[in-house]
Amino acid sequence: MNKYKNISRRKSDRIYVGTVPIGNNAPISVQSMTNTRTTNSFQTIQQILELQKFGADIVRVSIPNLEAAESFKVIKKKVRVPLIADIHFDYRLALKAVKYGADCLRINPGNIGNKKRISEIIKCVKDKNIPIRIGVNAGSLEKDILKKYSIPTPEALVESAMRHIEYFDALNFNQFKVSVKASNVFLAVEAYRMLGKKVTQPLHIGITEAGSLRNGTVKSSIGIALLLLEGIGDTLRISLAADPVEEVKIGYDILQVLGIRSRGVNFIACPTCSRQEFDVIKTVNQLEQKLEDVSTPIDVSIIGCIVNGIGEAKIATLGLTGGCKKSAIYEDGVRQKNKLNNEKIIEQMEIKIREKIKKINELKK
Repeated sequence: MNKYKNISRRKSDRIYVGTVPIGNNAPISVQSMTNTRTTNSFQTIQQILELQKFGADIVRVSIPNLEAAESFKVIKKKVRVPLIADIHFDYRLALKAVKYGADCLRINPGNIGNKKRISEIIKCVKDKNIPIRIGVNAGSLEKDILKKYSIPTPEALVESAMRHIEYFDALNFNQFKVSVKASNVFLAVEAYRMLGKKVTQPLHIGITEAGSLRNGTVKSSIGIALLLLEGIGDTLRISLAADPVEEVKIGYDILQVLGIRSRGVNFIACPTCSRQEFDVIKTVNQLEQKLEDVSTPIDVSIIGCIVNGIGEAKIATLGLTGGCKKSAIYEDGVRQKNKLNNEKIIEQMEIKIREKIKKINELKK
């Protein structure tokens, strides 16, 4: 997919979260997490269904108490996407989540408890063949590790992860993935680099508590892209203080830009200037909204004039090049006879894109 950089992925073991393969060159999966009250099963189900619609491969659900665990049982029956039960503090909630159908557990080494509690969790998941994520976080390291290093460091995050990996190894359990997240991009990236050299388990990557939609997107994009370019990462989550659907969209955008995995319409659009022959910004924004349901990968260029429009159109699946009153349309690099009326360009372009997607899908059959 990427002609200019051959990304050699880190070798890792294979596990499955539900039916989704993780590691050993499986497609890098995109995750998100619900931000509803889990006890409100209706709202949580609706949010998960929306995440499914936008291509989430896996969804994590927080289980902070027994009431939430009971609600998780209801939620699990109403959705098809694999669910990860997010567990902190009380190991018994992990046991409940497994009983109620969790496809994976996330436990936090900083608060899940002692070896005995971990042993109980391992025994439970082994019987059901359910994987675990060891989710280390810079904001909740074990007290002794934090005392040793004073502040969260890459070494501290990796030591926490390795401690629990050794617990798992001693219990002959290898169905797990690992994350070492921090809100500081450089701290997280270095921790993942160090961990990736020590273990063969799949790595779940992300920048935790990245921030608002704008700021968090920038942080996550830089951190995750740095890791992916080095071949590190088997599954990812963009952590934002925003609608979880945005996390999924941005996750796919990062993978698409790096030429790793594509989903939906990839718009190439000019920033506009006085030369534009139609309203490019309005056109691309409305088309992006109208075509959110599309999952078939397709490149579409929307350029307001002929300066770069022709060149971009020739390398896109579909290309629109601005002209006076009417604009030229290109398909697979070939200029078409019929032009689009600039006054109706959004409606006409949507039709063209959907027609092309239909052709692409028919050829796949």
